[in-house]
Amino acid sequence: MTPTEAALRLADSARTMQSGADQLARSVVGSDRSASGTVRITASQPIACFVLPPLLAQMRVSLPEVQVELVASNAVSNLLRREADIAVRMVPPDQANVIARRVGNVALRACAHQEYLRRRGVPRHLPDLLVHELIGGDRNDEILKGFASLGYSVEREQFAFRTDDLIAIWQAVRAGLGIGFVSEHLIRTDPAVIPLLPKLKIEPLPVWLAVHKQIRTSKRIRAVYDFLADALPSAI
Repeated sequence: MTPTEAALRLADSARTMQSGADQLARSVVGSDRSASGTVRITASQPIACFVLPPLLAQMRVSLPEVQVELVASNAVSNLLRREADIAVRMVPPDQANVIARRVGNVALRACAHQEYLRRRGVPRHLPDLLVHELIGGDRNDEILKGFASLGYSVEREQFAFRTDDLIAIWQAVRAGLGIGFVSEHLIRTDPAVIPLLPKLKIEPLPVWLAVHKQIRTSKRIRAVYDFLADALPSAI
């Protein structure tokens, strides 16, 4: 056997062992018929930090034997490898063994703190934003693409504050650093943050609730999944 053939056999063996371990983990979870134990949920930062905690407090009343592990991350976790039991995602899963339900949309709005608006004035039209202090992404260029789609060439240097951390963007808006683009459910949590430009239409972000189809046979995971499916639409 050549070294190359040996390496290929070793890689195949490792993949087989990993697949078997994943299948065993799903089988063990799937055989659980009690609504007690731990459920691991992953969600984007704003949803994990602002939307889920009050919902989980309500769920605690109806499912007191369930403990929750919450992963606040904008990365897409792999449900097949048990990185999470349930995922709240902004993109639909592309894996065949994952079941997903669209539970709503996150609407985005331009907004700013009232102190910033007192200092710099209120923008009335989209071009007005170009002379304001803007808050946007660092490596993420979605806002720049948004301006470009509307016919405005905006460079990243026009953003006075840049970060890809969604919570940092929200806190920068609240601190009066400038005008940011934030989800409406966050804006509603602080009456000092004023939504702007109601005629500016920003494509909403879909919200998907995803779970591995075999794991849904677990009573505790199914109970949490069903609770979130009912509660998330009104919360976002």
